[in-house]
Amino acid sequence: MSSPLPAAIELARRHRLQWWEALPWAAGLAAFFLFPNHLAFGTQVLVTILFALSLDLVLGYAGIVTLGHAAFFGAGAYTVGVLAMHWGWNEPLSGLVAAAVVAGAIGLVSGWVLLRTHGLTLLMLTLCTMALLEQAANMFSAWTGGFDGMPGLAFKPLLGLFEFDVLYFRTQYLYALAALFAGFVLVRVLVYSPFGRSLTGIRENLLRMHAVGAPVRARQVLAYAISAALAGVAGAVFVQATGYVNLAVLGLERAAGVLIILILGGYGRLYGAFVGAILYMVLEHALSKAYPTAWQLGLGLVLMLVALYARNGVLGLGDALRRRWNAR
Repeated sequence: MSSPLPAAIELARRHRLQWWEALPWAAGLAAFFLFPNHLAFGTQVLVTILFALSLDLVLGYAGIVTLGHAAFFGAGAYTVGVLAMHWGWNEPLSGLVAAAVVAGAIGLVSGWVLLRTHGLTLLMLTLCTMALLEQAANMFSAWTGGFDGMPGLAFKPLLGLFEFDVLYFRTQYLYALAALFAGFVLVRVLVYSPFGRSLTGIRENLLRMHAVGAPVRARQVLAYAISAALAGVAGAVFVQATGYVNLAVLGLERAAGVLIILILGGYGRLYGAFVGAILYMVLEHALSKAYPTAWQLGLGLVLMLVALYARNGVLGLGDALRRRWNAR
């Protein structure tokens, strides 16, 4: 029997780009030409994938369970909304930078405090953080629009050339695709770096990582802040694409939905966010159209089947079937 590959060689092989990794991006570009009447929906899917990818960094790789990740999505969304509405700062790319800085700073501060805890306590505290931000956005209505939000936001053409078209979403779709690609490259580099491997070690055996002297909490907080910044970018792209922001960006439905997406697709797998977001949003769209009053029942049944028979989502099920086939 041949000896197993050293860990460093195995990691290098996993880090190497594979030919099939170009397929999602080719499909994303093809959808732009094949489905020109559904680019608004496609833009929402791309934003949701980016948001789910940001959560996967902390949940799937660092093992930090949170129910309040929408706090950072909403922070980024309100950052570009407030800047555009009150300060006339409506340049898209610099708005993304501002959203990432604000959301990342909130993630850094809240992570430094909250990540002292774990388990159910951490879950509830992250939920409370999101609720506090939602209430703050409601209270400071002079800046945020309160319950009504801020509709009719306008943004400058992208790079001074490409107008944001609220009817056909051509620019918004390609803009969201580019933001997703940049976010994916960042996450992919991180998870295959020594930093990312240390996060996996923390997830798998926290006590052992403490025993070897790894700065566990500092790395958890840093991962949390990076994830928050990425979620803030997703929120900013959402607002720039749609031209409005309201309290729904900070709601429990958005926070729970992104968790469901990772359960569907598979967490800690990079492409689980892609598969889960597409499945979730297509199912939601199709079921709500077919059964407007009971579509959540169908979605719930699908989730039950995935939870019972597809450990770690669709991608996990695919891996299990492949291992079974290879064992024959």
